[in-house]
Amino acid sequence: MVQNDACLKQGGDGELLLTGALSFASVPQLEGLLEPLQRPGQETVIDLRGVKRSDSAGLALLVEWLRQTRQRGAKLTFRNIPEQMQAMARISQVYGLLNDEAPDAD
Repeated sequence: MVQNDACLKQGGDGELLLTGALSFASVPQLEGLLEPLQRPGQETVIDLRGVKRSDSAGLALLVEWLRQTRQRGAKLTFRNIPEQMQAMARISQVYGLLNDEAPDAD
C-alpha cells in the first residue's frame, strides 16, 4: 500500500515545511498549495528536512514551484534538501535552480 502523506504547511518560524514522501502519487495533491501560503513581496523559504524520500515527481514539483514563484516576481529558497534529491537534481542538471548558492560541481 502506498501512503500519500506529503504535506506543505506553515512552520513556527515563518518558513514553510514540506514533509512526507514526494512521489507520483503524492505530488498532485501538493501542486496548488504553495501560492496561498506565500506572502506577497517576501521571500518564501521551504524547509525540506521532513521529506522522507522523493522520486523525480518531487524534484519536478520543486522546479515548478520555482517557475511559478518567479512568474509572480517573487523569490523562493529551499533549505535542507535531502541528499537523494540533490543527487537527482545534479543528474538532471537543475541543481543550480534549486540552490542559488550551490558550489560548482568538481
